[in-house]
Amino acid sequence: MLENWVVMPTCLPLVRRRCHTCASERFRANGKFRVNANHKLIDAWLLALCTVCGDTTKLTVLERMNVRSVRPELLDRLHDNDPGLAAELLQDPVVRRRNHIALDWDNAWRLDTGGSDHLDREVSDVIDVSVRFAARIPVRPVRLIAEGCGLSRAEVGRLITEGNLVSAVRLSGRLSDDFTFTLKR
Repeated sequence: MLENWVVMPTCLPLVRRRCHTCASERFRANGKFRVNANHKLIDAWLLALCTVCGDTTKLTVLERMNVRSVRPELLDRLHDNDPGLAAELLQDPVVRRRNHIALDWDNAWRLDTGGSDHLDREVSDVIDVSVRFAARIPVRPVRLIAEGCGLSRAEVGRLITEGNLVSAVRLSGRLSDDFTFTLKR
């Protein structure tokens, strides 16, 4: 029996960057943009507020680009402060590298198991699960499996050691790509 689980974002992740005002390391992006045009050149920034002092930082999206080289739909989304665009840009490795930021996904995602209840199953059941990520959220597979199956992380670790929980991918560390696993109970 194959089950499908989905790891879904619930809000924008926190931006990890040092605040110059209070030395905090967390900013919250709320989907607001600032766009500035000077003659034929345009700059655009995603604004983020420090979670401690409220100071604003600007994350560069466009820098000194010719206005004609920017897609009109992108300009519209920037001017409309599209929160979906903010989520896309925070996921973009080029934007993260350019701004020297990392993302903090703690409390910004949830696991949707489709309402299946693993505790009512027979002890001899074998469960095949496909885990899909709706966004590139780095999560420990052991944590996902524990949460989805209603087990402790120690119990999941014991199942891996005993060979009752197997996967083609390494289950230690963090993953943000789709994977499958088989649980023998």
